[in-house]
Amino acid sequence: MTTPRPLWQAYIAFLMPMMLSNILQALFGTINNIYLGQMIGVDALAAVSGFFPVMFFFIAFIIGLGSGSSVLIGQAWGAGERDKVKTIAGTTLTVALLGGVVIAVLGGFFTRDLMIALATPPNVLDAATSYARIMMIAMPATFAFLLAASMMRGVGDSVTPLFALAVSTVIGLIVTPSLIQGWFGLPKLGVASAAVAAAVSSVVTLIWLVIHLRWKKHALAPDATFVRGMRLNGSLLRKVLRIGLPTAVQLVVMSLAELVLLGLVNGFGSDATAAYGAVNQVLSYVQFPAISIAITASIFAAQAIGAGHVDRLGAIVRTGLWLNLFMTGALVILGYLLSRLIIGLFITRTEVLDLAQSLLHIVLWSTIAFGMSGVFSATMRASGTVLIPMLLSIFAIIAIEVPVAVWLSRAIGVKGVWIAYPVTFCAMMLLQMAFYLLVWRKKAIRRMV
Repeated sequence: MTTPRPLWQAYIAFLMPMMLSNILQALFGTINNIYLGQMIGVDALAAVSGFFPVMFFFIAFIIGLGSGSSVLIGQAWGAGERDKVKTIAGTTLTVALLGGVVIAVLGGFFTRDLMIALATPPNVLDAATSYARIMMIAMPATFAFLLAASMMRGVGDSVTPLFALAVSTVIGLIVTPSLIQGWFGLPKLGVASAAVAAAVSSVVTLIWLVIHLRWKKHALAPDATFVRGMRLNGSLLRKVLRIGLPTAVQLVVMSLAELVLLGLVNGFGSDATAAYGAVNQVLSYVQFPAISIAITASIFAAQAIGAGHVDRLGAIVRTGLWLNLFMTGALVILGYLLSRLIIGLFITRTEVLDLAQSLLHIVLWSTIAFGMSGVFSATMRASGTVLIPMLLSIFAIIAIEVPVAVWLSRAIGVKGVWIAYPVTFCAMMLLQMAFYLLVWRKKAIRRMV
């Protein structure tokens, strides 16, 4: 990473497009659900929701793969080895496509059995099966699109993924209602409209991306070197999976713990569940800067390691922490000041609104601790140190979050579940910081590629 600008400016220039990408992605999902709910009905939302746990598992795998590849690509890019960048990208893309093809083939034959195994309600089973089958058949394109975004960030490009996502979003938001209503002479596909729109947007965006990258002579433009790299290079693949699999496992564990906490919340009735959904909507947006800053720290650290500038890692961590304090902190303050107005966008009943607002006040501030934990773990991941940070996070989830939520929910009610979040985020931050300061910072940091 070579830039004459102050580090904080380079951080902001890189993470702002990434934050916009996250917001676009979240809005796309929200609007798609509105289309289904308003144009078809509540059964359509139920049909789509039934496939979510499976989709999350697949996405966790590809996020892990993207995390591993972006670190290695960042190191190779920092070292100025462009051919190696394309070799890493080619190997990772090959694994993703092979995985996507396996899912597509199995999905084509066994989707209904899968949806039955997930206890999909009989009244939406046919619609859920149709939606899930199309989503699984389109998985190679989905994987390639998501992975391409991660790999481009590895070479310091967060703008092209934003443009690609904008193209994908516009296509999806036009195609989905068109297929639901049968506009432009298209067939009416019902619930499957959202899946077909997702598939079409992924394929068209990939085609646009290939043309754009070649036109721009991008570092990851598909060419002869890239194609030669599209093979299963065992040595590179092991390094990618060494970083990527722990990331995927951590995401899965977090989602399983969230299901446990949701079960606790559901036990307090539908008002508590509605409040849970509204608060999580707000939290997801407040966490965008924290997540983006952590990814930026990982990329910058990987590039510094590749360039042999290990002495810059401390500055990268400090800058990430300060930016997290200011940027996430600013959203937290805004969230407290406008909490009732924001919650009121989702909830109209006064008693539920009061509950949701009180829950938001309990947890909102702790997103700063969540972000700082992410900076420490992401920087260590850039050097290939992933196992211990992952185990520390899983320990905080399994040994702190779930037990605290169970105990406090029985002691003080639904607010006890929400107190478990700041307790866990703070524990994660302290654990990651302790390992960073006492162990990792004293290690010899070397390139992996």
